[in-house]
Amino acid sequence: MILDIATAGADTQAALLTLNNDHSRETSALTAAKWHDLISGAFLAGYVPPSSSFLIAFDERADYENPNFSWFADRFPRFVYVDRIVVSAGQKGQGLGRQMYAELFRRAHAADRIVIGCEVNLEPPNPGSDAFHATLGFEEVGRAYLADRSKTVRYLVKRL
Repeated sequence: MILDIATAGADTQAALLTLNNDHSRETSALTAAKWHDLISGAFLAGYVPPSSSFLIAFDERADYENPNFSWFADRFPRFVYVDRIVVSAGQKGQGLGRQMYAELFRRAHAADRIVIGCEVNLEPPNPGSDAFHATLGFEEVGRAYLADRSKTVRYLVKRL
């Protein structure tokens, strides 16, 4: 079951923010205020209870300043961009990531969005995320070096 982060209680919100920040190498660290802004503008900001995993995604209408989101906006007129997906270490391998993506695919299809995009770090490498997205049918459509973040990313797309 995927629940809405925006309607979660303060303890759950804090736990999810901590989970995000514990994975800041892959995502980016956020303050409580930035976390609130992120989830309030999302197409989907969902989590699996109690607070072991979450997914945050935006569609093309989002007011979201992010170079990766902008990369997709420059190329696709209608899309959903997965900004971050995190599954806690103790919950990996239980299908939570697949469950969250299945919900995203369902909602995106219902909203007539057939392109799902995301980025995965190439440098520093994130082989777990690469493998996971490949099993879901994502394919590379581009790359970029993000100088302000000192990382290179691969842009991936799945067409529904």
